[in-house]
Amino acid sequence: MKKTLLTAAFISVILSLCSCDIHDPFYYIDNQPPAPPSGIVVLNGDNRVDIGWIRNYENDVAGYNIYYSYSYDGKYTMIGSSSNNHFIDYGANNGVTYFYAVTAYDYNGNESELSYDAVYSTPRPEGFNQAIFDFNRFPQNAGYSFSEYLVVPYDDLGADVFFENYNGTFYLDVWDDTDIQDMGYTQDIYDIPFAPTTGWSDTKDAIAKIGHTYVIWTWNNHFAKIRVKSITNDRIVFDWAYQLVEGNTQLKPKAKGILRGELKRLIGR
Repeated sequence: MKKTLLTAAFISVILSLCSCDIHDPFYYIDNQPPAPPSGIVVLNGDNRVDIGWIRNYENDVAGYNIYYSYSYDGKYTMIGSSSNNHFIDYGANNGVTYFYAVTAYDYNGNESELSYDAVYSTPRPEGFNQAIFDFNRFPQNAGYSFSEYLVVPYDDLGADVFFENYNGTFYLDVWDDTDIQDMGYTQDIYDIPFAPTTGWSDTKDAIAKIGHTYVIWTWNNHFAKIRVKSITNDRIVFDWAYQLVEGNTQLKPKAKGILRGELKRLIGR
């Protein structure tokens, strides 16, 4: 069972807002907590995690408390509160897995149990508008190393992917110790939640298409994804994300209980 670290100071502040006379025979003491929030979802980011949930139905809900833990059944520590049904954890570190839970509290200081959803996130670095060039003409600037966040020569030992213009057909290429897969058209870099387990290209390349996202399984067992934004004869421009934890396929947690588009609307991304 999830365990919480409740703050007595928070409870006392809420109770101090009530100026009712408890000796009034018509005074009603509300000690019924709200229901635990549901539909908790998270959006992986770069040193941040965006959290959203479904609003509680009770009319007396004053707000929500957000908690994290390093395991689902571990001790949960409160990291903040929100009067809305979304919160951003700016204290999250890349490469660390966090489990999140949310409680609801009312105007009388009653706090619900922790939400029951098993929700976790492993933040990872990301980048935008990165350009690499055709290796036939610009070999020194044709490759990209996710672990170094650098443009490198296409034949550099750290090159995870490189760009090729082959007689007017554009390719994203990888070496024999790396895999790549075209995941199809996406709206943005966040649309692919996890790396696939099958379906990797047998030819170690993929035709580059604007708007498509590609997942790359690097030679040292890390996963990355890139979304192509533009292509010319000389270069390709893409957004990328790279999972620091070896073998971790989590590029962005999969939304459950609420539509991904609704979460994006809530958190403004």
